[in-house]
Amino acid sequence: MTLPPSLDRSAYLLAARGERPPHTPVWFMRQAGRALPEYRAAREGISMLESCMRPDLVVELTLQPVRRYGVDAAIFFSDIVFPLQAAGFDVEIKPGVGPVVAEPIRDAAGVARVRPVTPSDVSFTTEAVRQLVSELGGTPLIGFAGAPFTVASYLVEGGPSKDFAKTKAMMHGDPSLWHALADRLADVAIAFLSVQVEAGASAIQLFDSWAGGLSPRDYERFVMPHSAKVFDALKQYDVPRVHFGVNTGELLGLMSAAGADVVGVDWRVPLDEAVRRLGTPKPVQGNLDPALLFAGWEAIEPEVDRILAEGASAPGHIFNLGHGVPPNADPDVLQRITKYVQSAHVPA
Repeated sequence: MTLPPSLDRSAYLLAARGERPPHTPVWFMRQAGRALPEYRAAREGISMLESCMRPDLVVELTLQPVRRYGVDAAIFFSDIVFPLQAAGFDVEIKPGVGPVVAEPIRDAAGVARVRPVTPSDVSFTTEAVRQLVSELGGTPLIGFAGAPFTVASYLVEGGPSKDFAKTKAMMHGDPSLWHALADRLADVAIAFLSVQVEAGASAIQLFDSWAGGLSPRDYERFVMPHSAKVFDALKQYDVPRVHFGVNTGELLGLMSAAGADVVGVDWRVPLDEAVRRLGTPKPVQGNLDPALLFAGWEAIEPEVDRILAEGASAPGHIFNLGHGVPPNADPDVLQRITKYVQSAHVPA
């Protein structure tokens, strides 16, 4: 994909490719969200999934943190289960709970209900991405999708889970059924990410939010092949591919080997140690503990400095939180972090 020079040489894309940016780029997971009063006003009375189907609202919500914080990248406003809902699967996002499935998948008939996602299913996504790319100019847009394991965990458990007992039971008790489900969900992710890239997104992030609930052995056997399928399919677009999960310190090498160009690291592992665990040097993303947003600037500043220093051990570093922005975070703190990181010295 050929990008305009101003976009191609943006700090975010340079760092994601392992090249030297003019400053350390910064963006925040869940940067568009309840922490912003303008977000709450825009979404008042509108459900999450309905919001994802309204291009005008998607554009507004995606742009809000770029305007407010001055971050180096926007991330497309959507949800990891949205493509399934758009394709007719009975899933909804309940406030305060998360994705809830009316009929959890337990057998082959359930797997068969997960049908392929087509561009026509998400035509509003294409419209929103095109408009965003036009309005963002030299700021990259990151497309995203949920990874097969994390999306499958909602479908099998019926909603959020702390131990993923039903999901692990399916993996080990009926591996063929599990792989059939994960393979279909890989196709869903590929289709949704391809729509975003073809409409103009200049990077993608695959969120395997809950992969940290797995052992390395289970990840390698049951999850890695399906995430690798997604990354392999997106390779043709020649855009940076980012992989992120929570509590995945023991999985970083495997998540890298699945095909990511950039590996997101949560706050539990120092970035220099994460680089060592990756095996092959790659750019990293992260990893300020979101809890520190409430600690005051005197506590935040040295932690940001530490993370920038540790990130210098990687071929490229994209500053981010180690997970998403908490809904009660102070936007002024995030704005201050953004400006501080962008003004910091970038080691040679």
